[in-house]
Amino acid sequence: MSTPQTMTDKNIVDRSRIHKNAAVMKTVRATREKLQHGREKLPVFDNEMLRLQVNAVLQGAAAPPVLVILAAVGGLWFDDALWLLGWALMTLIVYAGLILVARRASREHSNDETFGRWRGRFLAVYGVTGLTWAFFAFQHCTTCQGDNFIFYKSAILLIALAATAMATFALRHALYFTVTPTIVALAMRSVISRDVADFTAFAMITAAAIFFVFMSQRLYNTNLKMLSYQTEKDDLIAELEVANSVSDEARRRAEESNLAKSRFLASMSHELRTPLNAILGFSEVMSGEVLGPIENASYKEYVGDIHRSGQHLLNLINEILDLSRIEAGRYELNEAALSLSDIAEDCIGLVQLKARSKNIRITEAFEPNLPMVWADEKSIRQVVLNLLSNAVKFTPSGGEIRVKLGWTAGGGQYLAIKDNGPGIAEEEIPVVLSAFGQGSVAIKSAEQGTGLGLPIVQAILAKHGGEFVLKSKLREGTEGIAILPRNRVLESMAPVEGVSGGAVKKKRVFA
Repeated sequence: MSTPQTMTDKNIVDRSRIHKNAAVMKTVRATREKLQHGREKLPVFDNEMLRLQVNAVLQGAAAPPVLVILAAVGGLWFDDALWLLGWALMTLIVYAGLILVARRASREHSNDETFGRWRGRFLAVYGVTGLTWAFFAFQHCTTCQGDNFIFYKSAILLIALAATAMATFALRHALYFTVTPTIVALAMRSVISRDVADFTAFAMITAAAIFFVFMSQRLYNTNLKMLSYQTEKDDLIAELEVANSVSDEARRRAEESNLAKSRFLASMSHELRTPLNAILGFSEVMSGEVLGPIENASYKEYVGDIHRSGQHLLNLINEILDLSRIEAGRYELNEAALSLSDIAEDCIGLVQLKARSKNIRITEAFEPNLPMVWADEKSIRQVVLNLLSNAVKFTPSGGEIRVKLGWTAGGGQYLAIKDNGPGIAEEEIPVVLSAFGQGSVAIKSAEQGTGLGLPIVQAILAKHGGEFVLKSKLREGTEGIAILPRNRVLESMAPVEGVSGGAVKKKRVFA
């Protein structure tokens, strides 16, 4: 009992899949638009920026101590002041604390709750660092001659300011905590000393600080955009993977449904044809009065109705099976050399009786001496009969059907069947060429078909490498053109001379 239930579940169409796929595609389009056009407000990537800051501190851990040591040694060249050694030791301890904080932050998984705590720690350490550099900036050389020490101090401060700006761009306001004490110290030094050199150093460092703050803010915003684009790209890739998964699932279900359809048609064809053959056979026996006359005229009319209905149902089954085999790739061609003109004349003879009953005239315009073509006779005959039957069906009483046969511009052969019926609207031609599709004229007609004739014609010609063209205008008629390609046309070779012993047969090869 479990297996039938499983097979049934596989063939049920899951309507929720449609809504899910639509939502996925909507999200994909929205994400794509964000990538292409950007968005007005960037998201906050606090944890990501904190990780960038931690990486910057750890990767550049050796640079600040080297700068501090060089600053102390260079200062001793100008002034034999012991305060430089104390300042260097104090500054190195502060930078060691900064590296220790960065290592702890790297080992701990940061989130929205811990971000504020770690950000506060980093800003506190950078504030202390600013105080140490402020102490360096406030000092003045008493034994130096001229302004050499002031210029040296300004150069060291500029280098330290640039290095700090590069190292703190990922942490908002960190540069302010480092630079502000130094600028205040320089301002106090220039006020106390009233020296032009000190005021110049203060102005230069202040201007450089403003520039580095601006550049640091630009770097911060640039990294925010990069993180935003990276996140959106990851989201887009994820959504595309989901859409691909949904598409694969839909394709798998479609293949299962198609397989179930093929199995159903294969199993039902025999079950349907067996009773239909009995119905058709017995109805023919009864209508021919083989076992005795039918005295009641109504019964004889009913027998004819039974036979026509059974024949219609059998044709419907055959067309469905033919189309199913073509779609499944199981429609095999039994190819041989044949004449399109002979097949066209035979098919015209088959529909001639019905055409005469509607007073429809069929005219022929065949180009003479057309070579044979290499094709499946049964399939080509089905193509011609379908086109002729449609023409007779929709041509009004007293109308005309023209059948033309000739060469195409590419060296192939074509068969065109044109009627002067009601025609088909241009927008309905794709519907007519689809399986079970019927135009508005066919729906209103009393002789409705299955809607499979033209799709089968189109599929058979495609199997032969050809094409089917349908031209129609309302109130002017319809023309169906079946085209076989050049490589289907056979040409006769010249007789081989010098061969004795009887007539020489002509060989046929592909053109």
